[in-house]
Amino acid sequence: MSDEGLDDSRAPLMEHLIELRRRLMISLAVLGCAAVGCYVFAEQIYQFLAQPLAIAYGDDKGRMILTAPQEAFFTYLKVALFGGVCVSFPVIGGQIWAFIAPGLYNNEKKAFLPFLLATPVLFLIGASLVYYLIMPLALEFFLSFQTSGGDGSLAIELETRVSEYLGLIMTLILAFGLCFQLPVLLVLLARVGFVNSKQLRGGRKYAIVGIFAMAAILTPPDPISQIGLALPILALYELSILIVVRIEKQRGFDPYAPVDDDIDDEDEEPTDPLFDDGIAEHHRAPDDFDDDGMTDNSRKEP
Repeated sequence: MSDEGLDDSRAPLMEHLIELRRRLMISLAVLGCAAVGCYVFAEQIYQFLAQPLAIAYGDDKGRMILTAPQEAFFTYLKVALFGGVCVSFPVIGGQIWAFIAPGLYNNEKKAFLPFLLATPVLFLIGASLVYYLIMPLALEFFLSFQTSGGDGSLAIELETRVSEYLGLIMTLILAFGLCFQLPVLLVLLARVGFVNSKQLRGGRKYAIVGIFAMAAILTPPDPISQIGLALPILALYELSILIVVRIEKQRGFDPYAPVDDDIDDEDEEPTDPLFDDGIAEHHRAPDDFDDDGMTDNSRKEP
């Protein structure tokens, strides 16, 4: 390959790298500005995230504690970064789309549009589920182990560290939001032909085990939060199968149709080059030649 050809091949790659760098810089700048802005309202964001614990305490005057002088500062930094990610997510998603879209045809862009709309919606549904339902139920379960003491017994009271509680709820919000992207992933894989409804149904038992194992890892060790994550994901898995079936019907594809791999060899002509006229002359049997060493075809030639 000539140097000119190498330069031509490098040019598109360099253009893509420059464009990628520009999109990353814009995304990081927006994320940084959003995080700084959220730090100004870090206390309000903290109060919002602490609301499920306040609801679980009810009329009791619950509290959270700090165990290190710098804990409040770093906690607010985490809260600001968490808020910055949530606020800048649409812009970051737009930058990703702006980088990918020029390489797609119009029909491919239209095919991606439902996935772009479903991604933030499903994330918000997952985050709302953990904030409004799972966390209050799980916290009520944990608070049920408190005892008032008396009669020679010691009281058991929950005093949660601020950083531990906020780390827990922020992790669960992100985990539920990401896990709710399962239909987007499976349907996208089905659209490009990597999976079909038959494979998804056949792998259902493995999916159940994997989903419950993932829920046990991502959630606290209590049955409420684990089941609260696993059951919606299983429902989304079944919903994904129904969507994939609909896509297959639109395409006229039946994954359960038998595949006929048999080939009728009798109707096919031999493709071996030894059967070509020019080469077969050298592979004739000895009986095809007469006493003069000539074939019948050669005698007929003038």
